[in-house]
Amino acid sequence: MSHRLDKGGDRREGPARGMTDLPGAGGDAAVLAPAAPAFFERVGAGTFRATRFTEGAWSREEQHIAPSLGLLAHAIDLDLKRRRDDALVLARLSCDILGTMPIGEVTIDVNLPRAGRTIELAEARLVQGGRTAVVARAWLLRGFDTAAFEGTAFEPLPPPEAYPPLRFADLWGGACAGSVEVRQQRIAAGRARTWLRNEVELVAGEAVGATAHTLRLVDFANGVAPRLPPETVAFPNVDLTVHLFREPRPGWLGFDTSVSFGAAGLGLTQSVLHDRDGAFGTVAQCLTVRPR
Repeated sequence: MSHRLDKGGDRREGPARGMTDLPGAGGDAAVLAPAAPAFFERVGAGTFRATRFTEGAWSREEQHIAPSLGLLAHAIDLDLKRRRDDALVLARLSCDILGTMPIGEVTIDVNLPRAGRTIELAEARLVQGGRTAVVARAWLLRGFDTAAFEGTAFEPLPPPEAYPPLRFADLWGGACAGSVEVRQQRIAAGRARTWLRNEVELVAGEAVGATAHTLRLVDFANGVAPRLPPETVAFPNVDLTVHLFREPRPGWLGFDTSVSFGAAGLGLTQSVLHDRDGAFGTVAQCLTVRPR
């Protein structure tokens, strides 16, 4: 299944916003995104140029990591399709974030530490300026017909229409956060149920699978239910691990999120992931918690 901004999914009505409509999106128009909003433009076989839509929440000079994690999933998916005709399914994506990235060109290389007929382990490295910034490892499993056994113990999330809108840009700066439409039920500090979506393509003009399209937003889990305002404490994540038990449906992405801070600078964000059909997986993020 492929997803494009103008096809399929639960897309928003009306024209997409231009770059100048996004918070914090000033600068020279020559280096900004193309008319069709996208996080990246492809400039080579494995090379992509980040647009200003990737502008980060912790620093506007750095990329928000969320689009890059979707880009890694997309690269793994394309590599899989080049190598074999039968479909393996992404069951887990585990990403280690080795450093911050300026808004610029990145290169992705994919290799296969464990090949197999029904199970494979793929690894993708995102490199910028000769430095590896993110390493992603993905378990790819053969699909079987298990519809007769389908089910989950995760409780359903009420639909996005059940929650009031939230202006995400009031909490987080940067064009990436400013591009997201949010609806939320705030339960307590570090506890919230949230739906979000945006109309920004992952790669300009390029068909992207439903899973990679969804994963371009999953890292937002760490920002939807902060225990304290980011002006008081910094809590960036150093990793992200997604486990999936079915392919997500593009459109609204739901998070049932809990955030925990320990007494010695460690933290954990955990979310059950939902689409309009129900839960489809989980995401966990390890945090470094630092008083400002």
